[in-house]
Amino acid sequence: MPAELLTRREFALSLGCLPLRLRAAEGPILEGPWSEPAVVHKVYLSGTQLHWPKPTLDVEAEVKQIEARLAEVERKHAGRVRFVGGELLRTRDDIEAWAQKLGDVDAVLATYVSIPSPLPELLEAVKLPVLVLALPYAGHHWAGIAQRRRTRGRLDVVASSSFGDLDPYMGIFRTIRHLRKSKVLVVAMRPQNLEKLAAGFTERYGTTIKFLTYDDLHEAFRAADRNRARREAEELVAGALRVVEPKSPEIEDAVRYYHGVCEILRREQANAMTVDCFGGLLAGRMPAYPCIAWSKLNDVGLYGVCEADLRSTMTQLLVTSYSGMPGFVSDPVFDTSRNEVIHAHCVSATRMKGIRGPASPYILRNHLETNDGVVMQVLMPAGETVTCAEFRDPAAMLVSTAEVTAAEDSDRGCRTKIRTRVKDAEKWLHSYQAGLHRVIFYGDHVSVLEKMGRLMGFEVIHEM
Repeated sequence: MPAELLTRREFALSLGCLPLRLRAAEGPILEGPWSEPAVVHKVYLSGTQLHWPKPTLDVEAEVKQIEARLAEVERKHAGRVRFVGGELLRTRDDIEAWAQKLGDVDAVLATYVSIPSPLPELLEAVKLPVLVLALPYAGHHWAGIAQRRRTRGRLDVVASSSFGDLDPYMGIFRTIRHLRKSKVLVVAMRPQNLEKLAAGFTERYGTTIKFLTYDDLHEAFRAADRNRARREAEELVAGALRVVEPKSPEIEDAVRYYHGVCEILRREQANAMTVDCFGGLLAGRMPAYPCIAWSKLNDVGLYGVCEADLRSTMTQLLVTSYSGMPGFVSDPVFDTSRNEVIHAHCVSATRMKGIRGPASPYILRNHLETNDGVVMQVLMPAGETVTCAEFRDPAAMLVSTAEVTAAEDSDRGCRTKIRTRVKDAEKWLHSYQAGLHRVIFYGDHVSVLEKMGRLMGFEVIHEM
């Protein structure tokens, strides 16, 4: 079981230790359909005339034993997955009748217990993600899974005697539901440029994506309580190592903007927002700087993302929902002479090592590229492995890993920076694709992303 994965209760408990707290009656919607456990339909498959593993196999007894083991898996992952079903299917007619009654489930766990079995018919009948459990001596259907995946996608197999090898998939099932039930709000200068990308993510993962306007941001900002914003701005200042450029009115406006965003999320029953902030600021259309709001949302496992970047937003939904690690959207800066990449941006969560973990210290600075507003310069931990990820498009994810060598403090580039040592900076530089942004997550999540890709239907591309 991934230690970082949060149940709904743990998600709520994590809020109590924030310097700027999200109050249940005043903050955004912390629990919603996106925080529910995945619903996974179990099914067992066997033929009517058995050949393998032996003609005299007691199929019903075999299923009963597996049911008991899967019940242990479900108890182990309570709050993350809920198993339903458990039918034994033997023929194409059985499969067709069962498929018509599946209902609102997130995935299918199919265990075949003999050869022959109607697994091929099941894979034709349902379009949901299917995880095939291939126990030793149950049969040889595992041999066709890789080929079948090329044509249907969203298919993976566990071939093992250990039911513990199912553990990573319980978190992946929950991520499947998280994306299906999440709602992303987008404010962009040219929303029409994002409509095709948004439709692609919705079609593949079920995520609801809704476009709002800058007027919506202004209305929510105006409605936010000034006095409350002033009190909480004082808390934010008290928690900082120091305040450099920002003045009190700028900090109060940033907190007031955060409260406005919370109200929009609550009203829309949404858990994510991404705004073309830089474009809006340059055009005078933003009511305040959003950087503090995004930092605070990311600290509790919700999503505030810069620059109307849907690909980075969906990357955060995918990895954070599984790992519990907030994402840091970065502008990479290459230094091939040192085989290093610096990751820089003016928005960072403070709890980069997990939303239940300790907060890193921060300094209140202005937004470097505009010399205005307020941001949190977060001094991230060094000596850690990080995963660098980004959806190239809805069907492909770019991934790599690196080692954080230092938290960089410089008056060039964005405020929060980490210096990382990579496998091959020269190779990455000359094969770089899919725009500038990458999202950084503490920990090595590549193996899980590969499993996600097989089960959720996206290609994983190693950048180095």
